[in-house]
Amino acid sequence: MTTKIFDAIIIGAGQAGPPLAGRLTAAGMSVALIERKLVGGTCVNTGCMPTKTMVASAYAAHLARRAADYGVTLSGPVGVDYAMIKARKDKVTIDARTNLETWIAGMDKCTLYRGHARFESANTVRVGDDLLTAEKIFLNTGGRASVPDLPGIHDIDYLTNSSMMDLDVLPRHLVVVGGSYISLEFAQMFRRFGAEVTVVEKSPRLTGREDEDVSAAILSILENEGIAVHVGADDIAFARQGDDIAVTFSAGKPPAVGSHVLLALGRTPNTDDLGLERAGVEVDKRGFVTVDDQLRTSVPGIWAMGDCNGRGAFTHTSYNDYEIVAANLLDNDPRRVSDRIEAYALYIDPPLGRCGMTEAAVKKSGRRALVGQRPMTRVGRAIENGETQGFMKILVDADTREILGCSVLGPGGDEAIHCVLDLMYAKAPVDTLARAVHIHPNVSELLPTIAQELKPLA
Repeated sequence: MTTKIFDAIIIGAGQAGPPLAGRLTAAGMSVALIERKLVGGTCVNTGCMPTKTMVASAYAAHLARRAADYGVTLSGPVGVDYAMIKARKDKVTIDARTNLETWIAGMDKCTLYRGHARFESANTVRVGDDLLTAEKIFLNTGGRASVPDLPGIHDIDYLTNSSMMDLDVLPRHLVVVGGSYISLEFAQMFRRFGAEVTVVEKSPRLTGREDEDVSAAILSILENEGIAVHVGADDIAFARQGDDIAVTFSAGKPPAVGSHVLLALGRTPNTDDLGLERAGVEVDKRGFVTVDDQLRTSVPGIWAMGDCNGRGAFTHTSYNDYEIVAANLLDNDPRRVSDRIEAYALYIDPPLGRCGMTEAAVKKSGRRALVGQRPMTRVGRAIENGETQGFMKILVDADTREILGCSVLGPGGDEAIHCVLDLMYAKAPVDTLARAVHIHPNVSELLPTIAQELKPLA
C-alpha cells in the first residue's frame, strides 16, 4: 500500500474544515479533506439550516392562527402539511450541501476522501485502504447527541436532533426530554405544527445557564402555547405502553405518555473512534480534545476546531476556530479563543439573543455593577407587531462603564443583540450606546434608552 503525502489533512467537513481547506489551498498547499458522513456537518444537515427552516414554517402557522388579531380574515381553519414542511426543509439542506460540495470540488490541490479517518501515528491517517500523511493535521469532527443510560432507554424507539430531521409523520404527542436550547426549539416548533408537546427537565428550571428571570419568561412563553413543562424531574425512565411510550419523571406524578420521544440531553464529541491515542492527542474526561488558546493540541502539528474541542458549541464558534487557526498559520496574526465574547441565540419565538456575562456571573465576580431593563410591553415596535412577550436587560461595570452582558428576549432579539455585542468588541463604554441614535420604530432603538436608565445591581 502506497502512502499519499499532503501538506495538510483536515478530518471533518463541517463549518471549519472546508473554509480552512480553501485558505490552505489558496496558499499553495495540498490538502486532504476527509468526511465520513455528510459535507457541511451538523449545521447544514441536522442543525441550524434544517431546524431554522422548520422554525420558519412553524412561525407561519402560528401567525396564520393569529390572523384575526391583525384584522385578517381566513376562509377556513389553518392546516399544516407536514410532508410539505419536510420537503421544504430537505431542499434547503440539499441545496446548501450541494453548493458546498461544488465549492470543495473546485478547490485546486484539495482531495475529498469519503470515509472514516483513524490515526496510525501523529502524522499518518488511514481512510479505508488509503494511507495519508501530512505535517499538519486538523480535527473538525464535531459532535453528536448524548444518549445517557437511563432506565428503559434501550427498550424504546427514541429520536435525537438528527433523527428528527428524517421524521416523516407529525407526532400525535411529542415528549421532549431536556429543557435547554435544542429541546425547546423542537418543542415549540412541533406544538405549532399541531402536536401535543410535553417537556421533561431534570433541573429546577429551563435553560439553566440563563438568569432566573430569563428562564421564567421562556417558561411563560411555552406554557402560553399549551406546552406542558415539568422541571425538577429526578427519576426519568421509559417504558412501552401499547403503541405509545410512557416517560416517568418524578415519584407520585403520572407519566407523560407520548407517541414519540425526543432526547435532547447534551452533546458528545466525535473523538472516541479516531485513534487519537496512537497520535498521542490528549482529551479531557468528557472526550473533548484538549487545546490551547490558539487551538493547538498536545501534539505539535495537530489542531482541533469546532465542537470536538469543547471551546464552543455553535456554528459561529466553529467558524471562528477556523479563522483563528488560519490567522496564526497564514497571516502572522496571533488571534486567540480568549478574544471571543460568548454570544448565542435560542430560536424559540420570540428568540433570545445573549452576549457576555449573565447577571448571576456578574454577581459572582464581586464587581460593582449596574443594570438596565425594559419589558417588551413598553417597546413600541413589539406592541405594533402584537408580540410583547419578553424583555431586554443590559449589565454594566459601575466603575469602568464597560458593558458586561446583555439579554434580548423578544421579537428580533437574535438580531438586536449585535448592537451590544459589536460595542463590546470595540471596548466602547455604555455611554457610547446611550448616545447612539437608532432607527424608529425598532426593537433595538430601546437599547440606548435602557443604557440611560441604569441602576445599581442589587
